[in-house]
Amino acid sequence: MPNPITQAQPPLEFIEPNFNPLVYKTTQLLQPAWVRWRAKIADVEVSNPEVLVELYRQFQADKIRFMMAFRHPSTNDPLCMNYLLSNYLGKVAKQKGIKLQSPIHAHFIYDRGIPLWAGKGVGWYYAQMGCTPIRRGKVDLVGLRSIRQLFASGQFPMAAAPEGATNGHNEIISPIEPGIAQFGFWCIEDLLKAERSQQVMILPIGLQYHYLSTPWEAIANLLTQLEADSGLPPYSEADLKQEAEQEGIVSSLTDPQQMILYKRLIRLGEHLLPLVEQFYAKFYHQDLTFSKQNVSPQPVLFSTNQNLADRLQVLMNAALNVAEQYFAIAPKGTLTDRCRRLEQAGWDWIYRDDLKNVEHLSPVEKGLADRIAEEASLRLWHMRLVESFVSVTGQYVIEKPTGDRFAEILLIFWDMVTRIKGEVPFPRPQLGVQGVKITIGQPLSVSDQWETYKANRRQAVAGLTQDLQTALEGMIF
Repeated sequence: MPNPITQAQPPLEFIEPNFNPLVYKTTQLLQPAWVRWRAKIADVEVSNPEVLVELYRQFQADKIRFMMAFRHPSTNDPLCMNYLLSNYLGKVAKQKGIKLQSPIHAHFIYDRGIPLWAGKGVGWYYAQMGCTPIRRGKVDLVGLRSIRQLFASGQFPMAAAPEGATNGHNEIISPIEPGIAQFGFWCIEDLLKAERSQQVMILPIGLQYHYLSTPWEAIANLLTQLEADSGLPPYSEADLKQEAEQEGIVSSLTDPQQMILYKRLIRLGEHLLPLVEQFYAKFYHQDLTFSKQNVSPQPVLFSTNQNLADRLQVLMNAALNVAEQYFAIAPKGTLTDRCRRLEQAGWDWIYRDDLKNVEHLSPVEKGLADRIAEEASLRLWHMRLVESFVSVTGQYVIEKPTGDRFAEILLIFWDMVTRIKGEVPFPRPQLGVQGVKITIGQPLSVSDQWETYKANRRQAVAGLTQDLQTALEGMIF
């Protein structure tokens, strides 16, 4: 495991947002170059920016409060969102003859775990940019209070990723978490208590990346690397082509080279899956049997994919079981829900609220606390292995065999292999220069659903969450 935690840590402190105009201005100046040269994003296309301009105009006129709910397929999303606000939106406003006050910015909500792997400097930077953290696996009262205060009274609008985490897919949206809708209704409550009359909105924003030139060569090279890391023997192009044609891949992949790449991708999955299954069956005594009743009897290709997808689901369940059994947590909810609870359980045993003064412990007490922290850190590895695969369907590439989809799935495989090798899966390989399309949706009025919320809170939150899910799915092109 990369940089395993071997010592008990003091409690995770809340990182207070403390917007610093100088840090913001420096970011604004450096950001275009960072987007192009570091993130390899050479083209930013924005649809309907005038909608966001109008919302900022109303916000700055103290007529509304709003939160931007943006898609989260990539770790570059916050960077692109910040570029949209600080480097793009002002120009659009000027063209429209609308004067917006500077800075055009937002209070971003981020996962408190990010500074744990990205470094304390990132936590400091986020605070200076006015961002506020939340711990995802527990009721984080301090984090929630900060979000509520900023939503109702902060200097800027709010911004958050309602999927909760990246899923690595540009054309699949993970289930939206209900927290975004709840924040909206809480904002109305806080405004009413303060005898204020602003309307509350949630603005869906789609982000979708695409390669400006399909990186088939880079995809092939990364496949070769993963094959070597996995112990796969060299492939025979003639044999793979013949197999592909026999399995009907030719019907959906007419390009011979793409056909070979897809067969290599399937071959890699068919090789890796049994290796990891044997690992969990032999050393963690997990039952990895699954029913084949629902496997499609139609084309061989889709049957193979469904078989792999079914086995992957069983494997992910087993990996989470290993960690849940250690932490004595019941397997409840979706895979994402289980990951979040495991993350929090691990943090509770590493960042000890009962050990605020670790240096005052006796050597024996410190040693025992360190053993618990080390074991918790190791158990969380199983959860991290699952995180990358929660949205993998088994049909994603063959349904629409574009270079973008090839690359997305291959990078998810790379994440897994990298973690198994004991290395850090950050940063990911950059397969080519990308463009991003940012689509500004139509704002969802939280205020219009206030009466529904007063009558049935759960129903109102669920309804607004579904509206947001539908809006974001409608932005996929």
